[in-house]
Amino acid sequence: MKYAICNETFAGWDHDRVCATVAECGYAGLEVAPFTLAPRITDVTAARRAELRRTAELAGLSIVGLHWLLAKTDGFEVTSPDPAVRARTGKYLADLAHAAGELGGTVLVLGSPKQRNVPAGFTRHDADEFALDTLRHCLPALEQSGVTLCLEPLTTAETDFLNLAAEAVGMIRRLGHPSVKLILDVKAMTGEFAPAPDVIRANADQLFHFHANDPNLRGPGFGDTDFEPILEALRQAHYRNWVSVEVFDYTPDPLTIARDSIAYLRSCE
Repeated sequence: MKYAICNETFAGWDHDRVCATVAECGYAGLEVAPFTLAPRITDVTAARRAELRRTAELAGLSIVGLHWLLAKTDGFEVTSPDPAVRARTGKYLADLAHAAGELGGTVLVLGSPKQRNVPAGFTRHDADEFALDTLRHCLPALEQSGVTLCLEPLTTAETDFLNLAAEAVGMIRRLGHPSVKLILDVKAMTGEFAPAPDVIRANADQLFHFHANDPNLRGPGFGDTDFEPILEALRQAHYRNWVSVEVFDYTPDPLTIARDSIAYLRSCE
């Protein structure tokens, strides 16, 4: 397995220190939340993007891509009924795709639950159509940058839109574009009707990225989730892309999270 970790785990650390620590722990990749770089990805200059990529590569890491794409931004909404907002959001997703490519990444993870709810007064079908329109605005940029946009199913505790892998796959198939695929997240799969290994196997043909965490919001091995059958399902699915540690509870500290999460995952292998 190729292991990465998300950089927001290391809140307040500079990029050089994050890269050095992540590499020392044994990871091969770093996944980046745009808000850790600037208020908007468009505020990060081409020179700065090149510097961030170079620092990671000198540490022996790849920047795998971006996630939390719309977090801590204003004016963007994937499911907006307003065509202007949809166009603006799609354009920003295109900006994110270009940035990810310049950083050396191949993945955009579209989670951002607050920017993708079913709008008040509209139906789930309406929200589907709005989202499809938004995403079509960024398809050319995905092709140009060589980046894949991954739709992330999230639980009903976070959003009322795209809660199940089957729903995300349905949207992927409607778009019918090779640069739009699926990400699965262990915590989020608690909202599925089937166990996580079954969800992985059922959606293997669309799976492009994977987040490893525990439903208790901590890292792999910090809770009750057994990752052995999960990693076995990924092997059975011939999954060859990144397994990225994403946590939401940053206790006890970033170094312990990073070190112990990868040690646990390797023990499960």
